[in-house]
Amino acid sequence: MTTAVKSPSKAKEYIDSVYHQLQDKYGYQPEFLQAVKEVFSTLVPVFEQHPEYIEHNILSRIVEPDRIITFRVTWQDDQNRVHVNRGYRVQFNNVVGPYKGGLRFHPTVNESIMKFLAFEQIFKNALTGLPIGGAKGGSDFDPKGKSDAEIMRFCQAFMTELYRHIGPDVDVPAGDIGVGAREIGYLWGQYKRIKAMHEAGILTGKQPGYGGSLVRKEATGYGLIYFVEEMLRDVNDSLEGKTVVVSGSGNVAIYAMEKAQQLGAKVVACSDSNGYVYDPDGIDLNAIKEIKEVKGERMNNYVKYRPKATYTEGCKGIWTIPCDIALPCATQNEIDGESARILIANGVKVVAEGANMPSTPEAIDEYLSNGVLFGPAKAANAGGVATSALEMAQNSSRIYWSFNEVDEKLRDIMKHIYQTSKECAEKYGSPGNLMVGANIAGFIKVANGMIAEGV
Repeated sequence: MTTAVKSPSKAKEYIDSVYHQLQDKYGYQPEFLQAVKEVFSTLVPVFEQHPEYIEHNILSRIVEPDRIITFRVTWQDDQNRVHVNRGYRVQFNNVVGPYKGGLRFHPTVNESIMKFLAFEQIFKNALTGLPIGGAKGGSDFDPKGKSDAEIMRFCQAFMTELYRHIGPDVDVPAGDIGVGAREIGYLWGQYKRIKAMHEAGILTGKQPGYGGSLVRKEATGYGLIYFVEEMLRDVNDSLEGKTVVVSGSGNVAIYAMEKAQQLGAKVVACSDSNGYVYDPDGIDLNAIKEIKEVKGERMNNYVKYRPKATYTEGCKGIWTIPCDIALPCATQNEIDGESARILIANGVKVVAEGANMPSTPEAIDEYLSNGVLFGPAKAANAGGVATSALEMAQNSSRIYWSFNEVDEKLRDIMKHIYQTSKECAEKYGSPGNLMVGANIAGFIKVANGMIAEGV
């Protein structure tokens, strides 16, 4: 007796077909294909219930950016030597609202990374419930080791090319890796010189008092912890007494550590691109802020403040430290399957992503198959862009909200994202799988908008 093999549904055939076409076209863009595959893998039940998405060929349309702008950035260093970098802006989808997404200045920046980040941004921004579309941009310029004057000249050259393509109701960039309030200030200053207009809403992440919003610096890290708080509350638990490991030491990591400590957790490790520190007595956040925010030094200096702490070269080993909660806040694909298995063997209960796509597909499979609560990036780290949208609202209204007002709005947005993701996962047959829920919730909102607008 032979067992009949179930043939794939029309929905799965359609999704696979679009992905294979994309793979043939962009096989040289691994990060972009990884991001697309992760979203596509969750959409079969959606297309089975909504055949109109196939009829309108939504997938083929949604994976192609509206436009990719690339440009040369020429600037001079302090010795008057001329340098050339490549600039990007990927305006992916503006169905929900103006393009919105950060600028990244880092030597690894290329078109694949820009497209993956912009693609993720579409659904992340839709999840916030705020009227913002998805975009991303940046350059392979490396701010490390550059003087303030060199960074200023680069930013001015970058904006001299970018200004043609952005506007408060068109595309509103923000910061990302390598782009903080200093860089945003230089970019905004150049925009005003060129346009002779004080359009405060053209960029977000500005300094408070100069058009910026309070809580923006803290927002991604705080929002990450608010999301974790909701995950734990649903299983009658809390952050109180939990041991936490955080990768990274930028704004996301620092303020995730700050909020986790405020809510009673013990953070024992964090890292930078050179290595990580382990402090069994709990990370001294004031020392981290002085090292990274004030002095701009490397993490190995932490042991000068805390002699009982240890510093280890290399970053991967941070995931061998036993913890209840792991928060990858550094970069894409930093937790692979091997690291995930070590975390699980050491008793991790929650993994929530502060960086964009920091877990490989194999790592995610390990979390889900072993009952680890998993907060995917597009939901868990959406607090930064949500607060950027709140900055846009303040700029448009010519008003200024207090720290507590913005923080409360941020907390409500993260609760909304969690509940929306949870409910969508249940509705489409994957209860408890927040990755499925977040992907579907964001996708449906954008897909319905695309159908409403026509081809």
